[in-house]
Amino acid sequence: MMDEIFTPHLQAIEPHAQFTFKLPIIESSLGKKYYAKVGSLNEREQFVGEAESLKAIHNAAPGLAPQVFAAVHPDGAASASERPYFLSEYRNITSLASNSKAGEELGKRLAAELHAYQSTNGFGFHVPTFCGATRQENGWYQTWEECYIAMIGSLLTMLRDKGRFSEVCTKGEEVKSKVIPYLLRPLKISPVLLHGDLWSGNAGIDSSTGQPVIFDPSSYYGHNEADLAIARIFGGFPRSFFEKYHEYLPKTEPVDQYELRADLYELYHYLNHTVLFGSSYAGSALRKMDALLRACP
Repeated sequence: MMDEIFTPHLQAIEPHAQFTFKLPIIESSLGKKYYAKVGSLNEREQFVGEAESLKAIHNAAPGLAPQVFAAVHPDGAASASERPYFLSEYRNITSLASNSKAGEELGKRLAAELHAYQSTNGFGFHVPTFCGATRQENGWYQTWEECYIAMIGSLLTMLRDKGRFSEVCTKGEEVKSKVIPYLLRPLKISPVLLHGDLWSGNAGIDSSTGQPVIFDPSSYYGHNEADLAIARIFGGFPRSFFEKYHEYLPKTEPVDQYELRADLYELYHYLNHTVLFGSSYAGSALRKMDALLRACP
């Protein structure tokens, strides 16, 4: 089954090679390695979202993420019985945390390439993507304010449907109606490509080149500062990453609201972690919302 899926794609890349399958790794007789994933039928959207995100990142910043060679078609034209898959280059990835030089390079490439790659369709993305296991419906919006209200609103709906977290949902609605318009409506920004889930577990160093690499994206086009949020929460990025990033891409005006915007963007991930992992993250979400509601009229 796996041979049938991947062999035609591999032969198109290396027509004279033989291939050894030890999934998720495939090795060719000519020395190349590939990374291959096959999912269950109900994971089709996840595979499409990840593959389309990786393709977009590769277009914006070649080499920064693994290149996708083949994947299930995003428009659903394939047979409903076809298991989702994708085939990409293999990267042997090590930790970024203590490598100041690689952190600088990642900050530079994120600012100068990925976050310079603009959408012509507005804010959002053309397919759903998944932040962890959470489905982001995406779609297109003309303003960042509208897009972010929809993103936060989707998480609040998920929390409401769980029949718990009433305080989180009530304060979340206040954030939607007061904080988001106050902080985001005045921004003069263009929609740029984001990784979407850029924590330390989704970034590292390619051991063969020493260059930074990002993976497992949940991409959409939004405000560049939103891509720094989960990195701030969980750490694992050297200080040089943030310093070099803002050398190439200064903080958005008004600069004096930068930290408040950072709190607002972190809130998305605290709410999402509440959806995924329960009440252990609800307190953090509430504290963020309280601080934002106090600071914004």
